[in-house]
Order: sequence, then C-alpha cells, then structure tokens
Amino acid sequence: MCMFLWTTHIGPEHADLLSDIRRTGFDGVEIPVFEGSPADFAAIGRMLDDLGLDRTAVAAIGDPAQNLIAPDQATRTAGIDHMKWVLECTQALGADRVSGPLHSTLGHFSGAGPTEAEIGHSIDCQRKIGAIAADHGVTICLEALNRFECYLLNTMDALAQHVRTIDHPNIRAMYDTFHANIEEADPIGALIRNSDVVQHIHISENDRGVPGRGNIPWAGTFEAIKQTGYDEWLTIEAFGRGLPDLAAATKVWRDFAESPEAVYRDGHAHIRACLAAAGC
Repeated sequence: MCMFLWTTHIGPEHADLLSDIRRTGFDGVEIPVFEGSPADFAAIGRMLDDLGLDRTAVAAIGDPAQNLIAPDQATRTAGIDHMKWVLECTQALGADRVSGPLHSTLGHFSGAGPTEAEIGHSIDCQRKIGAIAADHGVTICLEALNRFECYLLNTMDALAQHVRTIDHPNIRAMYDTFHANIEEADPIGALIRNSDVVQHIHISENDRGVPGRGNIPWAGTFEAIKQTGYDEWLTIEAFGRGLPDLAAATKVWRDFAESPEAVYRDGHAHIRACLAAAGC
C-alpha cells in the first residue's frame, strides 16, 4: 500500500495505521521519500521491521531547478545530486527499489513535446544515476505519466524504449494502471509487449479511488500479469485531499472513497480476488 493516501512523511505516529495495513494482509508499504535524512529513513525501516512490513520507496522531482532534462548542466547536476539523496534514503530505509517519474520535473512543461536534446540529457543523466543506484543496491523504476502531468514520457512504449536505450540494470520501468488508462489505446498490450523492462506495478483505479470500483480492465490486467510471469510488487496507489501540495500536483479536488480504510481493505480484497481469478 502506497502511503501517499495519508502523508509524504512517515513517522512513529503512523504505527497504528501501518499495523492495520499489515493485519489486512499487505506484505509491505511504499514509503514516500520527499524530506528527511538517511538516519530518519533508517528509523522508519526499523519500525517497519518491528511491524513485519517489507517496503519499497517512491519519489518525484518537484523543483525545476533539479530538472534532469534541463538545457544547462548545472540544473542537471543538481537533479543528479537530488537523486543521490533519494537513493541514500532508500538504501537506509531498507528498500531495494524506488519508483516514480524520476526522469523529469513533475508538472513542469516546455510548451512542446520532448526534444532530441532533452531525450539525450535524460539518457546521460539516467546512466550516471544508475551507477549511483548500483552502489546503493537500489533499482530505480521510472514511471510514464499522462500528458497532463509530464511531457517527456507518456506511454509505456516510449518509456520502455528509453529504458532499453539507457541500458543500465538499475534503471527499469514501472507500469501504472491509472496512467495507462489515459494514454494507452491498448493498456493490456502495452504491459505485455514491454514486460521485459517492467519491475514494478501500481494498482490504481481510473479515478484514483478504490481499486475495483472503476473502469480499469482488471481481469485483462491480471491475465497479463500471469502471462508475462511478473512476480514483483502490486502496490495500491490512491490519493485524497488530505495533502494540499500532493493534491495540487495530482489534481485531486475531492475524496474518491468513503474512507482511507475502504481503499486499502477493499483494494486488498480486490487484488486477491483478481489474482485468484487469473490463476496466479
């Protein structure tokens, strides 16, 4: 379960919530890496160990001054430095991967599509970041976002080709059902034909609410998961209005469920039912 539904800063005050997530049947949680030090994330890791929860990490680049595809080297270098901090925190957390749109600044647009120069900057930066990730024992799972949130990588085909060109074992791809529902003419096919680079999956309903209550083609999605042999994390990502900055970034102006508990309890039951139906 991704903790974005509640916070971008996990602390001891979330222990009861995390315990209930564990009791519901989740194997782990996805921890936001937005602020703090490696020591802070090491403490979070110890708390999760005590609760019997494994973990992954999720992050984003929100500052245009750290844009990894910027025309000037100083900005790109600042972005690489930011990613080094993300990787240090992820390692301290005890997570083996961090996912998100870690290729460009979230919500920052040029007014045009990606240029060859921007794509080239991304390849160069990701190879450098991949080397840092390898030193920290962490894999980065890059995410394609819909056209309203970024412009560099919107589809799985574009993302997968980019990852293949980068050609670094610590730079992989993530498939997100919400973004695929917007951008892909064939969301299931997009997962199947790019499964060679997919190392993380976000389970997210078309309205960002409770998985199973919307129009995502869940049966086909889970059939594709079985067909491709994917056996990594299935992480529920949902959003609410509780975090103003995150709500603004994701354009969430209303609640999509009667309670957060409904999201993770009904969402967990939905995933288990879909896995069973697909014979996974």
